[in-house]
Amino acid sequence: MPPSDAASAMPLLQVRGLRRCYGALAAVDDVGFDLWPGEVLAIVGESGSGKSTLLHTLAGHRPPDAGNVLFDTRDSGPQDIYAVAEGRRRALARTDWGFVHQHAADGLRMNVSAGANVAERLMALGERNYSRLRAQAADWLQRVEIDPARIDDTPDTFSGGMRQRLQIARNLVTMPRLMFLDEPTSGLDVSVQARLLDLLRRLTRQFGLAAILVTHDLAVARLLAHRMMVMQRGRVVEAGLTDQVLDDPEHPYTQLLVSSVLQP
Repeated sequence: MPPSDAASAMPLLQVRGLRRCYGALAAVDDVGFDLWPGEVLAIVGESGSGKSTLLHTLAGHRPPDAGNVLFDTRDSGPQDIYAVAEGRRRALARTDWGFVHQHAADGLRMNVSAGANVAERLMALGERNYSRLRAQAADWLQRVEIDPARIDDTPDTFSGGMRQRLQIARNLVTMPRLMFLDEPTSGLDVSVQARLLDLLRRLTRQFGLAAILVTHDLAVARLLAHRMMVMQRGRVVEAGLTDQVLDDPEHPYTQLLVSSVLQP
């Protein structure tokens, strides 16, 4: 079910029978779920469980070998993202979707200014007025707690946490409805992680964003996600409300994950 404040009778994303193979290995094996507007879903599991492959398949980066990914588009209702033309899928990626990479260099243009990184998505939608582009970029830098005075600085002069916040600004400037978050806090210092998580939680709530979060950190999942899916060897072995799954895990694999976090 959607969060209580989500006013929609239809899932934003419907996934059915998704399968993605590498040779004989099924990295994603018969995965299905619904994601509702305003809902944050965490996908957890150890390395090799298939969670990152699933995320990239959902985001249109890697076509499945079987199954469907239906997104509720603004103009045409639910559409299978792999049945539409590639140009249509790219347009969705620039407007209604956002993708925050684990490594900021994969999601930013490191040799252009912070302002240009943010404004680029607006330019892809046809905005050409320099003053408006610069104003919106400065506004979004401030929203993600980056000093707008650094609008002309390049990302390679930013700290790791600032780069991740810049990625978020770059994605949210077009007001997407769905965000894909691939280990967004991995490799950051604890204090930097906490600040970034607070920002993500505030922005998802403020803008009613749906998000799919891949993480190996159960504390991150508990803080951000309404629901959780636990993956092992490409399959979902347990799913439910985040607190319920973490406080009373049923599957032996989930129990092992939770106990390993709780061990001194």
